[in-house]
Amino acid sequence: MRRLMPGRRALSADETPQTADPRALPGHVAIIMDGNGRWATGRGLPRIAGHKRGINSVRKITRHARLRGVKYLTLFAFSTENWLRPKEEVHGLFDLFRYYMRRECRTLAREGVRIRFIGDASEMPQDIQAMMVEAEAMTSAGDTMTLIVALNYGSRAEIVTATQRLAVKVAAGALSAEAIDDAAIAAEMNTADFPDPDLIIRTSGEQRLSNFLLWQAAYSEFLFVDSHWPDFDELSFDECLDRYCQRDRRFGGLRKSG
Repeated sequence: MRRLMPGRRALSADETPQTADPRALPGHVAIIMDGNGRWATGRGLPRIAGHKRGINSVRKITRHARLRGVKYLTLFAFSTENWLRPKEEVHGLFDLFRYYMRRECRTLAREGVRIRFIGDASEMPQDIQAMMVEAEAMTSAGDTMTLIVALNYGSRAEIVTATQRLAVKVAAGALSAEAIDDAAIAAEMNTADFPDPDLIIRTSGEQRLSNFLLWQAAYSEFLFVDSHWPDFDELSFDECLDRYCQRDRRFGGLRKSG
């Protein structure tokens, strides 16, 4: 992504991007946080150092998204494919998750941020499963923003599971095959309680979804950012909002006149 021009700054809580109609700001932003390992390798550091640095970006962007008025922020933290990484890296990622949960949950609760998790929690370490339950309970009253953490998440597996649930209902006579529509499928997704993302951002220059929110992304806007996740800051986020607000979302309809 083009870097911001010199002299630009992150916007404060009572501002919106210069070209933005406040009504056009995305209510739900989802981010594929890519490039931690490459950030570290490029500096001669172990990959885990990039993941540690990436935690700072998680803190900054979560807080800034709330200040910008984003109501839902989804972060792709650990995919079902990430188990294929070296065991040391996987264990290091889990340790960082533990660190983040211990340090940030109370702060998020004070700021009115509600935490929710999507993905298959059953395969995670037992202590992490307990932390997830505790974090959701501790922040359940949050009403300023919902932080959705995709942990051991894969969109194809999510769709398969949703389909299986519907098949069970049909087999039991509780649902007819003809009654299965978009709404019925969406109701069985991990994200049934949340709106679909308006904007999906991927850092580090890659231009693919990597099994992330495939169903939910049907009408999302996409931005593929060159900077690695550890370098993605409030200014980067503001520019993404600015670019989003310049787009004309038609959802299959005609371009707005005038």
